[in-house]
Amino acid sequence: LLPINGGESVSLIAALLLGLTLPITALQILWVNMVSSVVLAMTLAFEPTEGGVMKRPPRPRGESLLAGFVVWRVAFVSLLFLIGIFAAWYWAMLRFDNEAMARTLAVNTLVAMEVFYLFAVRYLDTPSITLRGVVGTPIVIGALVAVVCLQSLFTWLPPLNEAFGSAPVDLAGLVFSVAAGVMVLLLLELETRSYKAGLSAPL
Repeated sequence: LLPINGGESVSLIAALLLGLTLPITALQILWVNMVSSVVLAMTLAFEPTEGGVMKRPPRPRGESLLAGFVVWRVAFVSLLFLIGIFAAWYWAMLRFDNEAMARTLAVNTLVAMEVFYLFAVRYLDTPSITLRGVVGTPIVIGALVAVVCLQSLFTWLPPLNEAFGSAPVDLAGLVFSVAAGVMVLLLLELETRSYKAGLSAPL
């Protein structure tokens, strides 16, 4: 949740500091937090235990939860989300010159990045891009289906368009959002493998 919320917050702060139009409104962020962020994060509670978990050394008693790799991961993912949100916003504005459509694409891109981020953080010591990692468990697939359905209503259902200031997007916009999510997954997979390789390298 910290990297996801960090990306949302940093994008708004950056827009305010730079005098830019907000790529996502406060109400739309509330939608994202209620519909996808919490739902996706809670699925991790139902994940089966990762193999070899009892072979990991215990955490030192005085060590903070926010230290080392965790702090780096929060900052890195927040930066990726910031880039994805603003890229979606500017790409849609260049195509349509419509703030509602640009914000909708930014929200959809944010949700897509959250979905693929979920798959990236399910395993700490093993690769995420495997058949087991992609297929997942029933609760993960169920949450994914629910998020996709709700996000479709946000994008194409007129009453929700009116309530949240969203607008229908085309196929190219959907491809953009999914591509951004895939990019997040690939970058985090490379980052995790590099980190693990550094830990196993001889001093």
